[in-house]
Amino acid sequence: MSKEIRVNAFAMASPVHHSPGLWRHPEDRSLDFTSLAYWTDLAQDLEAGKFDALFIADSMASSEVYGGSYHAALRVGAQIPKLDPMVIVSAMALVTEHLGFGITSNALYEPPHPFARRMSTLDHLTKGRIGWNIVTGHTVSGARAVGQKSLTPHDERYAIAEDYLEAVYALWEASWDDDAVQPAGTAEAYADPAKVRAVVKDGPHFQLDAPHLSEPSPQRTPVLFQAGASSRGRAFAASHAECIFVSGPTPEVIGPVVADTRRRAAAAGRDPRDLKFFSMATTIVGATEEEARARLADYRRYINPEAALILFSGWTGIDFSKWDLDAPITFDSGSQGLVSALEAFSIADPNRVWTVRELAEHNAIGGRGPVFVGSPAQVADQIEAWVEATDVDGLNLSYAITPGGFRDFGTHVVPELQRRGRFKQDYAPGTLREKLYGAGHARLRDTHPGSRHRPLSAEPLQRAAG
Repeated sequence: MSKEIRVNAFAMASPVHHSPGLWRHPEDRSLDFTSLAYWTDLAQDLEAGKFDALFIADSMASSEVYGGSYHAALRVGAQIPKLDPMVIVSAMALVTEHLGFGITSNALYEPPHPFARRMSTLDHLTKGRIGWNIVTGHTVSGARAVGQKSLTPHDERYAIAEDYLEAVYALWEASWDDDAVQPAGTAEAYADPAKVRAVVKDGPHFQLDAPHLSEPSPQRTPVLFQAGASSRGRAFAASHAECIFVSGPTPEVIGPVVADTRRRAAAAGRDPRDLKFFSMATTIVGATEEEARARLADYRRYINPEAALILFSGWTGIDFSKWDLDAPITFDSGSQGLVSALEAFSIADPNRVWTVRELAEHNAIGGRGPVFVGSPAQVADQIEAWVEATDVDGLNLSYAITPGGFRDFGTHVVPELQRRGRFKQDYAPGTLREKLYGAGHARLRDTHPGSRHRPLSAEPLQRAAG
């Protein structure tokens, strides 16, 4: 039996996410990103289309690599400005019942204790629909924004993230017992202090001596997303991630990353099928192939290839303003930026050599993934073929225009996939983790390291309070 295809919407609270220039299209609402109504309308559109989650990208970067300044990015709105995605989620949750929310936050840029509380708060307010996309940063500008003098080397960033995960696991999973809060009307005390412990941690990067300030939320630990496709990133994902975001233009790029990460997960004692892979892709749908091709041609009238290079320069740390447009993309093993992005267009596919011009044109609509174009049946065919060729579990769906691209997918492609038995007919009940893994799996499974975590030291709450 063919596996169910999962789909998240992929967005950023910015005028440009991955389709620079398309904000000028008359049907696009990207410039409404500062309006709360835009986000609540989008959430309702996504739930009507039975999307699994809205996956919201974010970073502290100001995209200053291209030309040596953020001015180029600012002129075209290339992921600057951008708003804090955590602030808008509770409003979207209020107007939806099932849609999940994957929120990007950097494990190196905020202390574990306030972050753990904020995620628990959102998990409570959404009734268990929160996920965390764990990132470690890849830009010098982002590092400087939080007071760091330089970008931490690539592999060291993951070592710091390991220490961070140890702290937040302890806060979410082990500070409060399930029955610490007393049943309403049965006791004078709100909570039993003997069942709430301070987490005492003296790690190499993060120190902690405090109880978690939130009682256990529906999921305790949010669903863990992760996007690292480098060798070190795959090792981190194999240990921690439940959902993994991968991106690349061909199956030859994506397939080996998926296979290697599943192999690493198995070696770590996890069921490799517990890892859900989401591949970036964009769909452009019409009633017929001709109509869809006409839409694509219309969208191409608005693209800004230079802005696509501005984004790619920011991701990789390489200033493509200095490159000839017809020069081939080469891999720099010393790059400290987003290594997987550079690999995808250089060494990952031995059958394809990309020039700078080709990269700019490809990335100008929807980003680094493929663009599936055609009638609903043709787009469904392409998605099924992609899933089978790569062994991903679904898509992180990017867009040419928003919210129309998402709405078209939900209105036209989802019914076709449902007819083929490849897409859910309705949402399953429960938390985001239960919707992904089935009833009874509201929290981390026993085979996941977070579920087994205990604090390095646990003291009675009275000691911490006194």
